[in-house]
Amino acid sequence: MPEPERVLNQQSEDGARALLARCCGARRWVDGMLARRPFASRAALFDAADEVWAGLGEDDYLEAFAHHPRIGEDLAALRARFPDSAGWASAEQAGAQGADEATLRALRDANRAYFDRFGFIFIVCASGMSAHELLSALRARLANERPRELAIAAGEQAKITRLRLERPSP
Repeated sequence: MPEPERVLNQQSEDGARALLARCCGARRWVDGMLARRPFASRAALFDAADEVWAGLGEDDYLEAFAHHPRIGEDLAALRARFPDSAGWASAEQAGAQGADEATLRALRDANRAYFDRFGFIFIVCASGMSAHELLSALRARLANERPRELAIAAGEQAKITRLRLERPSP
């Protein structure tokens, strides 16, 4: 697999923009990353990603969050997120495969409660997490105050972005 910095450096601006937007949906983050090209190394790419993200604010975080599917829109949509299929979302949430109906309903309900409480979707770096672990994390974070939860969600988004930057294939 080619190095991610090489993949991004070899793209046209539009191509790099599209790849970066798949990693993180915040336009200001994408613009900041484009301004830092070319990346000298993998470490430089990841450092730039962290630095640009750290310079953003709530509106940018919410824009990035909005690019994730919302768990629990309905049970069919939730089921569709868990099968082993191509794409990042399935790889990131592979541990949730085989969730039973009660767990799916609990995830749906907890996600609705989360959105009602905070005004944005639940963001977690779900790689390796089972449906029960996702549900436990979601329920635990419901107790947070909004500023703390926004900071946690932004940190989770940064983790997701990093995972996606590691494999930004066109």
